Amino acid sequence: MPTLGQNNLISVCRQLAQGLLLLVYPGVCFVCRRSLPASQSDFCETCRTELTTDLYPACPRCAATVGPFSQNEEGCPGCRPFSFHFERALRFGSYDGLLREVILRLKHASGEPLAEKLGALWACHCETRLRELAGDVVIPVPLHWRRHWQRGYNQSRTLARALAYRLHLPCQPSWLRRLRNTPLQTQQTATGRRENVKGAFTARSRPELRGKTVLLVDDVLTTGSTASEAARALLLAGAARVHVAVLAHVRGTAPPTRIGSPDSCV
Repeated sequence: MPTLGQNNLISVCRQLAQGLLLLVYPGVCFVCRRSLPASQSDFCETCRTELTTDLYPACPRCAATVGPFSQNEEGCPGCRPFSFHFERALRFGSYDGLLREVILRLKHASGEPLAEKLGALWACHCETRLRELAGDVVIPVPLHWRRHWQRGYNQSRTLARALAYRLHLPCQPSWLRRLRNTPLQTQQTATGRRENVKGAFTARSRPELRGKTVLLVDDVLTTGSTASEAARALLLAGAARVHVAVLAHVRGTAPPTRIGSPDSCV
């Protein structure tokens, strides 16, 4: 096992190597690939500003875009008649423009480094709002093992780790599993989305989860079907409540579950 002195030497060598690498290959923006000045890292000022600017107010319950003067304390008109198994949803932005383009890049194995940097940017920019959710543990929405193998990584897991690191919270990907390799949600109707993911997740009851507030992380939220079903599994396993954090909300689709339906959270 390396000694403290050896660890310090290793750290210094890594910093020197990174410095030399920047001399040979100057830093470039992870989005537009333009060269970065020494004062900037990961994203150029233009891309950073566009990614971190949410032009529209969002519903505190479902994260959908709402009007500037609407009353949304109990949810927006679009989600108020419906029930979710999570309590609140927080978004980084809306599924438009550059953020949409970047999210689509995350769907491929080559997008993992970008997911790491975007997660760090998200965590830094939204740290105050994320802390207000008072989460105890961060859990990503899992992929089925077959889809994970095909893609090479789970972007939600990478994003969750970045949020957990910034918030100084444990990240526990193994606490939630996807049982079925469900067809893509984008191919389903609003009603079909709910049926598609029904029973798709499971979480084992464990003392570390009992009574805790979970911050459930995913890349996008549309109808809320996937997040709600994942939250349902966590509640059944003993979690006290679940809040959702997503990079973006996709506009234009109604929530999936009406209050009083058989699988409403009670």
